[in-house]
Amino acid sequence: MSIRNRVSLIGRVGADSEIIAFTDNNLKAKFSLATTEFYKDSRGIKKEDTHWHTIIAFGKMANIAAEHVKKGKEIAITGRLTYRKYEDKSGNNKQVTEIILEEIQLF
Repeated sequence: MSIRNRVSLIGRVGADSEIIAFTDNNLKAKFSLATTEFYKDSRGIKKEDTHWHTIIAFGKMANIAAEHVKKGKEIAITGRLTYRKYEDKSGNNKQVTEIILEEIQLF
């Protein structure tokens, strides 16, 4: 049995895609996606919990994101979860969680 790293989300885009063009004409796109859960707390009061996700796209997916992924647009994505470590300008170690885009559905 093969276990695959796969994430599917439906949410709203937080800002237009940031596009980086490489010298070999490949593109990288980066954008944020907000997902919101609604629930009632123990007292029956309706609550809302929003989470922000960083989405990264390369190649064909980056081209689609550059053209169609705009702030406020509702989209569905499927991708794989990645973790990246780096050192910031102050020398502090940081870790980020990102989703590498594999499929997108525009509404």
